Amino acid sequence: MEEKALKVLQILEENGYEAYIVGGYVRNKLLGLKSNDIDICTSATPKEVKEIFKSSSSDNYGSVTINYKNISFDITTFRRDIKYVNNRIPIQLKYIKDIKKDLLRRDFTINTICMNSKGEIIDKLEIMNDLDNKIIRTVGNPKYRLKEDSLRILRAVRFSSILDFSIEEQTKSYMKKYGNLLKNLSFTRKKQELDKIFSSVNNKKGIDLLLELELDKPLQLNNLKNINPCHNLVGIWTQLEVDDIYPFNKHEKAGMKAIRSLLDKDIKDKYNIYKYGLYNSTVAFQIKNESITELNKIYKELPIQNEKDINIKPTEIINILNIEPNDNIKKILTDIEEKIIYKEIDNDYNKIKDYIIKKYKNINK
Repeated sequence: MEEKALKVLQILEENGYEAYIVGGYVRNKLLGLKSNDIDICTSATPKEVKEIFKSSSSDNYGSVTINYKNISFDITTFRRDIKYVNNRIPIQLKYIKDIKKDLLRRDFTINTICMNSKGEIIDKLEIMNDLDNKIIRTVGNPKYRLKEDSLRILRAVRFSSILDFSIEEQTKSYMKKYGNLLKNLSFTRKKQELDKIFSSVNNKKGIDLLLELELDKPLQLNNLKNINPCHNLVGIWTQLEVDDIYPFNKHEKAGMKAIRSLLDKDIKDKYNIYKYGLYNSTVAFQIKNESITELNKIYKELPIQNEKDINIKPTEIINILNIEPNDNIKKILTDIEEKIIYKEIDNDYNKIKDYIIKKYKNINK
């Protein structure tokens, strides 16, 4: 992927423009981390980029997405953001020809390192010490940088968590001061950042930062201080109980509701593991800091894993008891399920039949 990106830079240069790979890809490469997202910046305007790369589409804010040899790259024109709205969106910008001035508008110093078409690292703002010292610092005064785009507050927490970096004290101070600006962001956008924080292997650091900076309040994560920061994204959202605030689909909401229901029960009980399933049980075990190895052993030893595994059908129960279909059939099946799970009867048709006759022969009398 990098090889093709460098070729894109070369094509832009051959047409008389400057071009660099910039941001997260270069940062991660220097940190020895993998990345599949390459952003390119150039002195070419969006119109000029589209003239060079025919298979392209325009985005907002001076960005063009091109397809080069079956790989998509976002190419953004050097620019200066003049005016923001709602502490988030730049609504007025000016195209420029100076890469250094373009870098000065960016969020954090560690995201300003560039790579040229020869694969050489370019540090225009001379900030390599921040990367070496594992520091998150805004480009310029954090008072203005965070106020113009409040999402950067969450991005700083995310980078600190994922990269295990510290946040420079002045930047951290203004993150706390302007935390209330997060209320202006959409819950969809906030959730995108929080998903990355919560799914990080270092998510406890991110959660601790959110609490330290009192960002749980504007984010409406009122239960954040009480949760177990388990390494399961669904497990964290389940504990936060903000399904009615943050955007989740019906399937996700139903899953979290089921997990909460399971957490109120004995999660190691065989029938509960059977009834709620391996996935929900896994999340519950992680929330409770219980052994997943133990869970897998219990699940593997279950005689059945769903109702279809029971060696008797509802119609056969009706015939055995010589009754009309009614609500009792479901109750009988549930009873049989429990008896099989707890190994009180074998999952054998004849043994199940004998049990039914013995217990339910007078059910309609």
